[in-house]
Amino acid sequence: MSFRAVTSQSRAQPTIEGAGVHLHRVFGFGDTSESDPFLLLDDFRNDDPAAYARGFPWHPHRGIETITYVLDGTVEHSDSLGNRGLLGAGSVQWMTAGSGILHQEMPRGSSTGRMHGFQLWANLPSSLKMTAPRYQDITGGDIPEITDDDGTQVRIITGKFWGKRGPVDGIAAEPLYLDVTVPAGVKKTLPVDTRANAFAYVFAGAGDFRDAAAPVGVRVEKEFLGHELAVRDMSGNRTLVRFGGGDEVTVQAGPEGVRFLLVAGRPLKEPVAWHGPIVMNTRAELETAMRELRDGSFIKGKA
Repeated sequence: MSFRAVTSQSRAQPTIEGAGVHLHRVFGFGDTSESDPFLLLDDFRNDDPAAYARGFPWHPHRGIETITYVLDGTVEHSDSLGNRGLLGAGSVQWMTAGSGILHQEMPRGSSTGRMHGFQLWANLPSSLKMTAPRYQDITGGDIPEITDDDGTQVRIITGKFWGKRGPVDGIAAEPLYLDVTVPAGVKKTLPVDTRANAFAYVFAGAGDFRDAAAPVGVRVEKEFLGHELAVRDMSGNRTLVRFGGGDEVTVQAGPEGVRFLLVAGRPLKEPVAWHGPIVMNTRAELETAMRELRDGSFIKGKA
């Protein structure tokens, strides 16, 4: 077994998408080799409906798969192929855009107005860029959840983990996508495919992925102010942790425990030509997609 060292960590940055949805971008629209086959991760959570209610009106996708994971509130979705649905708390929608789809996603908060979820984009290999679109809508009750003897809880969205397999299947990147909660003070080792790129995204509490004393995302600064010692604690919330090679990830939970997404997938190692939600391999393919959007031939057929 080989421990995966942390190669970098960064904070999710606030941004506005859609028709005015306030969210935090974990990564995206940068160097795709760092997270290949994953292109983008957004963390959308807010207690103010005015910050998300306008949602993501009709927009196109081609050449990628989008994974929407809802923790709180609901998301209404519909598309140009006639699909409609409602994602509730704990549910997942995995949309293979393939050859092209027009869709919209409209967040609706919980009874208290809270909305929280994530959207991850996974690239498609060149051989599947123009495959037929497909939806997989998974309710929260269909996602396996395992509780280990030390209290660690793992929800398996896709991939095989601890002898169980997540309900999302047939995904080109063969990814592992887990929602992991480690109790306070517990040190946990989690297996990952040694051939896959992997990252963790901390969204509650704090944890140490370096076998160090201070949890990831927690910085302690000490200054003498007269005879007083001031200590500033920076939360691990909204921290992206990237890993090097190896077949296991180790985390030491902080005093409040830690909850994070653990995502891994084998890299495609293909060129990326990117224009918003349309991701192809060449500039010529992008130009074709934009021309088809203008002339009405973007949609190729029903899912």
